[in-house]
Amino acid sequence: MDWLWEWIQATFREYPSIPIFLTIGLGFWFGKFRYKSLSLGVVTSVLLIGVVVGAVFHVPIGAPLKSLFFLIFLFAIGYRCGPQFVSAIRGQGIKQVIFAVVLCGICLAVTWACAKFMGYNAGIATGLFSGAQTISAVIGIGTDTIQSVLNAGTITPEEAKNWDEMMPVCYAVTYVFGTIGSAWILGNLGPIMLGGLEKVRKQAKELEQQLDHSNLPNDPAFVDGNQPIVFRAYKVTAEHFSIPQTVAQIQAHFQTLGRRIFVERVRDANGKILESTPDMVVKLGDEVVLSGRHEYIIQDESWIGPEIDDAKLMTFAVEKTRVMVSKKAAGLTVDELRAKPWMYGIMIGSIDRSNGIEIPVLAQTKLMEGDMLTIEGLPQEVQAACPEIGYEEKPSDQTDVVFLALCIFVGALVGAMTLTIKDVPISLSTAGGALIAGIFFGWWRTKRPSVGYIPNSVLWFMNNLGLNMFIAVIGIQCGPVFIPGIEKVGIMLFVMGVISTSVPLFIGMWLGAKVFKFHPAINLGCCAGGRTTTAALGAITSALDSSVPALGYTVTYAVGNTVLILMGVAMVLMFL
Repeated sequence: MDWLWEWIQATFREYPSIPIFLTIGLGFWFGKFRYKSLSLGVVTSVLLIGVVVGAVFHVPIGAPLKSLFFLIFLFAIGYRCGPQFVSAIRGQGIKQVIFAVVLCGICLAVTWACAKFMGYNAGIATGLFSGAQTISAVIGIGTDTIQSVLNAGTITPEEAKNWDEMMPVCYAVTYVFGTIGSAWILGNLGPIMLGGLEKVRKQAKELEQQLDHSNLPNDPAFVDGNQPIVFRAYKVTAEHFSIPQTVAQIQAHFQTLGRRIFVERVRDANGKILESTPDMVVKLGDEVVLSGRHEYIIQDESWIGPEIDDAKLMTFAVEKTRVMVSKKAAGLTVDELRAKPWMYGIMIGSIDRSNGIEIPVLAQTKLMEGDMLTIEGLPQEVQAACPEIGYEEKPSDQTDVVFLALCIFVGALVGAMTLTIKDVPISLSTAGGALIAGIFFGWWRTKRPSVGYIPNSVLWFMNNLGLNMFIAVIGIQCGPVFIPGIEKVGIMLFVMGVISTSVPLFIGMWLGAKVFKFHPAINLGCCAGGRTTTAALGAITSALDSSVPALGYTVTYAVGNTVLILMGVAMVLMFL
């Protein structure tokens, strides 16, 4: 079997794409395993599998390959966060923006202090920052910055090589606690620090009730998506209709009962089926189709008449679509939005913000530019509402590749520009440029929504495969030096990681409560978002049994994801 082993080694070295895909496949597979609440996650699994592959096969891989995937990943991150990032900077959520920037600054300062205290070099310090703050992209930004410094002659090739090799080692050592520790601190210790779990849970429920307070009748948009909006048919036989009623009068009567129900269709005594209008008259013997919340509609037999099963009457199109909120609707609460005349008959199913985070659909939830609403209603009603809300995003599987490629090109080109100050080269790097380009063009698309469409499935692919292809290459390249690297940094690196993860979170929660005066649930969400730790958001919402913390997560996530990545540049430069 020696010949087979030798053939595999020779093949992997000649065709490095083969071990890369092996690493990706095994990494995603191992990343799915968990023990109770513990999991390595996909990124760390890919890195460790890559280390094993690299250590066993010693595969040489060129730098351009990993840079290509990293640029794709960073552009996708910026593109998804861009609308909320710019909207927040321009005034919506500015308080949360400032908090996120301050928290990121604390993360940088604490990590820098730990690295200085231990006498670490730029590579170890940047890897520590990347793992402790769970921001994997810092490895790529750090690598690009080291290359820029090397090109400027500030460091030697040997130093650059050593720094590059140590970064992923230190990231792997500190990332696990960075993820699990953050979730445990914010989900368990955070509520205790802010007044006790039961008290904070009660405050979250109270805030949820306040945000759900509406000046309008109850709306099916305000219930959980697992309680469906239904359409049902009735025969008009009740005495109430001995005097014919208009559709407007019927719906007004429902509103006096606290129910938002619509008359969608009417079949008159002649058997003719008509789409309803406000002045259409309904009389005894007619048949009507009502739409609304299930538990409300089933109460209407005594007031209207018996429910009927009529396939022809009930056969009509209902449209469900996604709409991007534009400037004209941004700033409105859900309550204010549904009060608009063009929202007649429209139900809001969900609101997605920033990195695909679903926020609660409550009466006082304020919409932001770039939010994605899922709305449902009759086609003519949906088509009337869509242009007033923003831009309807028709389902499509086609990516605007021209837009995608040229935006990354422009961003990377701008990022490659270098400014030298006192012999220190300063630049965004090509990776940082791609991130900024993603933010700018993601926001710009809210102004020109017909250009630059990238399906969510493609963004997921760019985000996940882009990052993990990069991480796979990093792992394979550092495989031969991984074990010696761990021996070099020792157990104290793990301790420094614990400090770098924990201290900023405790300071952040204190600042959120005492300085920024956030509601406790929003405070915890802001800390999770500013640290870009989705696992912690899950732990918080589970502990509080409320989705309210997500309202503090989205804006701070958009800001933190950008600022922390760019701080990878600062971390390298601070150790020159």
